Amino acid sequence: MANSSFRGPKHGRRGSAYLEAEFSCSLQELRSLMELRGDDAQDRIRQNYQDVNGLCTRLRTSALEGLDGSWEDLELRRQAFGPNVIPPKKPKTFVQLVWEALQDVTLIILEVAAVISLGLSFYRPPHADRDSCGSAAGSVGDEGEAETGWIEGAAILLSVVCVVLVTAFNDWSKEKQFRGLQNRIEQEQKFSVLRAGQMTHIKVSDIVVGDIAHVKYGDLLPADGILIQGNDLKIDESSLTGESDHVKKSTDKDPMLLSGTHVMEGSGKMVVTAVGVNSQTGIIFALLGANDDGGDGDDDKTERKKRRKEERKKREKKDKRSKKDEKGKKGKNKDGVPVEMEPLNEDAEPEKKKNNLRKKEKSVLQGKLTKLAVQIGKAGLFMSTLTVIILIVRFLLDTFWIQGIPWTSECVPVYMKFLVKFFIIGVTVLVVAVPEGLPLAVTISLAYSVKKMMKDNNLVRHLDACETMGNATAICSDKTGTLTMNRMTVVQAYVAGCYHKKVPEPSLVPAKILDLLVLGIGVNCAYTTKIMPPDKEGGLPRQVGNKTECALLGLSLDLKRDYQSIRNEFPEEKLFKVYTFNSVRKSMSTVLKNHDGSYRMFSKGASEILLRKCCKILMENGVAKAFKPRDREKLMKTVIEPMASEGLRTICLAYRDFTSADQPDWDDEADILTGLTCIAVVGIEDPVRPEVPEAIRKCQRAGITVRMVTGDNINTARAIASKCGILHPGDDFLCLEGKEFNRRIRNQLGEIEQERIDKIWPKLRVLARSSPTDKHTLVKGIIDSAVLEQRQVVAVTGDGTNDGPALKKADVGFAMGIAGTDVAKEASDIILTDDNFSSIVKAVMWGRNVYDSISKFLQFQLTVNVVAVIVAFTGACVTQDSPLKAVQMLWVNLIMDTFASLALATEPPTEALLLRSPYGRSKPLVSRTMMKNILGHAVYQLTVIFTLLFVGEILLDMDCGRNAPLHAPPSEHYTMVFNTFVLMQLFNELNARKIHGERNVFDGVLDNPIFCSIVLGTFLIQVLIVQFGGKPFSCVSLSIEQWLWCIFLGFGSLLWGQLVSSIPTRWLKFLKTAGHGTKQEEIPEEELEEMKDPDEIDHAEMELRRGQVLWCRGLQRIQTQIRVVNAFRDSVSPYENLETPESRSSIHNFMTHPEFRIDDSEPQIPLIDEMEGEDDAPTKRNSVVLPNNTLIATSLPERSQLPPPLLKDQAPQARAAGLISANSGGLPPCPGSPLHSLETSL
Repeated sequence: MANSSFRGPKHGRRGSAYLEAEFSCSLQELRSLMELRGDDAQDRIRQNYQDVNGLCTRLRTSALEGLDGSWEDLELRRQAFGPNVIPPKKPKTFVQLVWEALQDVTLIILEVAAVISLGLSFYRPPHADRDSCGSAAGSVGDEGEAETGWIEGAAILLSVVCVVLVTAFNDWSKEKQFRGLQNRIEQEQKFSVLRAGQMTHIKVSDIVVGDIAHVKYGDLLPADGILIQGNDLKIDESSLTGESDHVKKSTDKDPMLLSGTHVMEGSGKMVVTAVGVNSQTGIIFALLGANDDGGDGDDDKTERKKRRKEERKKREKKDKRSKKDEKGKKGKNKDGVPVEMEPLNEDAEPEKKKNNLRKKEKSVLQGKLTKLAVQIGKAGLFMSTLTVIILIVRFLLDTFWIQGIPWTSECVPVYMKFLVKFFIIGVTVLVVAVPEGLPLAVTISLAYSVKKMMKDNNLVRHLDACETMGNATAICSDKTGTLTMNRMTVVQAYVAGCYHKKVPEPSLVPAKILDLLVLGIGVNCAYTTKIMPPDKEGGLPRQVGNKTECALLGLSLDLKRDYQSIRNEFPEEKLFKVYTFNSVRKSMSTVLKNHDGSYRMFSKGASEILLRKCCKILMENGVAKAFKPRDREKLMKTVIEPMASEGLRTICLAYRDFTSADQPDWDDEADILTGLTCIAVVGIEDPVRPEVPEAIRKCQRAGITVRMVTGDNINTARAIASKCGILHPGDDFLCLEGKEFNRRIRNQLGEIEQERIDKIWPKLRVLARSSPTDKHTLVKGIIDSAVLEQRQVVAVTGDGTNDGPALKKADVGFAMGIAGTDVAKEASDIILTDDNFSSIVKAVMWGRNVYDSISKFLQFQLTVNVVAVIVAFTGACVTQDSPLKAVQMLWVNLIMDTFASLALATEPPTEALLLRSPYGRSKPLVSRTMMKNILGHAVYQLTVIFTLLFVGEILLDMDCGRNAPLHAPPSEHYTMVFNTFVLMQLFNELNARKIHGERNVFDGVLDNPIFCSIVLGTFLIQVLIVQFGGKPFSCVSLSIEQWLWCIFLGFGSLLWGQLVSSIPTRWLKFLKTAGHGTKQEEIPEEELEEMKDPDEIDHAEMELRRGQVLWCRGLQRIQTQIRVVNAFRDSVSPYENLETPESRSSIHNFMTHPEFRIDDSEPQIPLIDEMEGEDDAPTKRNSVVLPNNTLIATSLPERSQLPPPLLKDQAPQARAAGLISANSGGLPPCPGSPLHSLETSL
């Protein structure tokens, strides 16, 4: 079978007919071939090409060598059959985005008002006597008015243009970022093909027709092809056909493999016959109009569009029908396909979003923000309407009643100008009040986080997963590769009746057993698994493929045997039958046919499962001895358990011979996989990643429970869990096997009951020998559980194809970027590019940071909203004009919305975020502390503004700007008001960086260059506006002295911030929270009040408590010393009546064992789970980390003198009296906490 390398000087001619002749089969011919299935396809192949090899010859490729890989040949194939890319949908142009931004209702109202104002400014009533229309109208010179009247309208229009351009630019950059993310996901996708006899990984987009591709378990097929050789291959074609049953593929029955389908079992090789728009998925996308814009020639464009429309209608009807069928059968993945993913996700997006909405609730943050934005919007609308009404009523009363001016038609245009002016003021109040920056802040924060998370090895596929991760209360993690390094080596072996604590020398193993062992390892491992030389000298050899198989191949090399020579002797094509590994079998077997017609099968798999199938075992002399159940028990006790207790994965290697006379039914797996002879049992070490124990400790400190879900032996799992810190000595937590787990959660009828799961999951920490179904059951059980008041938010890691359902079900699914299959990646929300658990902790940090960034922005924006609206409203009522003009308001709105959202939404996360429990779904966005800050700063700003407004001209000796008539020139007075207002916002932006009442608002400010540049940039623009803005901005230039006053008053908000921070929030019970979760209404008011306090992080209260505690501790130390002296005096043991040394409050103990169980507390649920989900009443064991090692404002007189029963009985009264901190949350105290020391010492 010739390769394509012989093609020489013909490349000048490139007609399609020539290209088709070159390959002796046309594109159309291949397309029609791929539309056939089963017997029809077989008949067509036989009829046209004799067999698949005949097709390979026609396509100038070789089934054994693949393509030669020369650039010329690949280019020729792309021209003849197309590239493996579906043209993406064109992104929205900047003009389209501008048009979308213009659809904002408030902006449209403003534009209309500005246009009317502009029109009226040019209209001069012919005979109107200005003075006869009232004092407000007549006190400006006519000449000046005509020249300057238009400026305000024009300036408003210009401001609107600025706002629209900024919004459009933000949308454009956001879309660009998403496309960049999409491209990044595409680049991650590679596929194995055979080129020049070598198996290589290439990008999905580089696959061409004629490539020999290697398909294996977990792959998402990137192109159409025909099977050349397959081992037990089963495909899930539901994404194309809607049929949920797996389709068995073989060379003699159904060899057609289609793009977009998933390999659920087995492996094989296929010749690629259609790529890109010509593949089955590509054709569907073409019908859906994915490439509407692509086309050649205007003539057939219209005709093709008509045709497409008809086809699309038919297809849509069909789709609806198939969707109904699909729903009836099973909701399978409808996600994109890796045919260079550009358009697929673009186009599949709406559908995927719908599925996500069905699958998951609306993102917690989105729900809260939508609600809050609506509430603020309503309030703003009310205030703006009220402002307009008051302005109109005041004007009418003043003109027609007080001045007694008669109504004349000549004055109507003048009155109209006033009405338009009032209307503009009302609309600007509305513009300032409506927080249109909220969605922008969320988008910027998420997009920024996603970009930065890439550097932390988190590739985010769905934006809201980033924010959801901040609320995670449970993580169900895989063991291999996530908690461990996924670099496996055989370190112990039981072979020939001897247990070797390290890999034996070849001389210690009988030759017959050694030959069997090495042959079994060589042929019974995927041929794509290899040990390669190290990348750099002195490094470790590279492991390619399945890491467990790599460990066995490494054992073969350690025994001084070369597995490659065995593979050359038995190439993959010569293997008689392969039963590939899957999660149900937990074993893999390969059958070889011997020359005499007999067969030999080699098996490897989980030791306790495979040993049950063994009836013989090879002993030291190389002879097989009977292997009875009691021998198996002994082997389990003496070999497998000791290996597992050291954290080793145990694998059994076995074989079985079949004579040529009694050939079995090769499809009857249960019968074939019995009567085995055990060759050896090996212990494989996969060391725990060094950073994992610390990462898990951080999770536990942050109120997140980590559970290990693994397919490994329970002893191995328990040992690794202890090394990682998931389990601690003396913990009262569960470690279950999949079987036991199923027995406990099912009733007599075998149905799963939620109540039974609820009894197990809070204590469960390790689930071993679990199937993917168990994983899905556990995740679903935790999410649906109502045991804890707060719904659990569960993150799951997975790498296998069968992990798909669990990844889909979880709130956040993490797929492994290195070891993960395409199916797992498709089902996930975030891909861990380094397969490392510590990257999940970074995702938690970023998720919490998103939430805090939004809260910071809200704190800032709501302060400005409150102040601006009150100033505009009061000004309108008192002075009949808003002190802040429309254009100034729009500038404030621009700072407040766009720039502030950029500055505050890009704050980098800190480790401190992990020192608190998750917020939870019903935690309000605006906490009491934030409300205290908002109202506190609003009081300062309003005081300053009103002082300047009403007595500023006297204090600063300048002309009064109040009661100026229509179109009066700008005054110093109002310029000072505007300038001071903006500078106070700038300084308040620094205050807004801290939302829990921390004192140091400059902490880490230099780590955020975006924040610094925005604050500085805004200040410089403000200087330009004031000094050179003139009439359009209603400003006059200020002197240095006046600027210093403005800066001083602005800086005052920082000093005022310190004062506000000093007031403990609990003193302000009357403050309400805002921005609750969707379920907030369901919680009774009394409970809500109780829940709010413990949830609050308030640094002022901590400082107060710190002072109290230090004072109490001083007194206690003096008392203790006196008692010690007395004890010595009375010759009594010095430790009588003292606390036991263990019970002394140590923050270190407290932090390292947050999940210990207290024996004398209620025994229902271990502590960590009680706290983990109760976002409304967390024990806040982490968020208040005090240097004085306590969480209690202890003011008990002498705690060592309270009797134990009294102590328990007094707890409620003590709390009521403020003796015990609300932070204890009513839960039993932890060891090492002062409350616990009270109990233990007494």
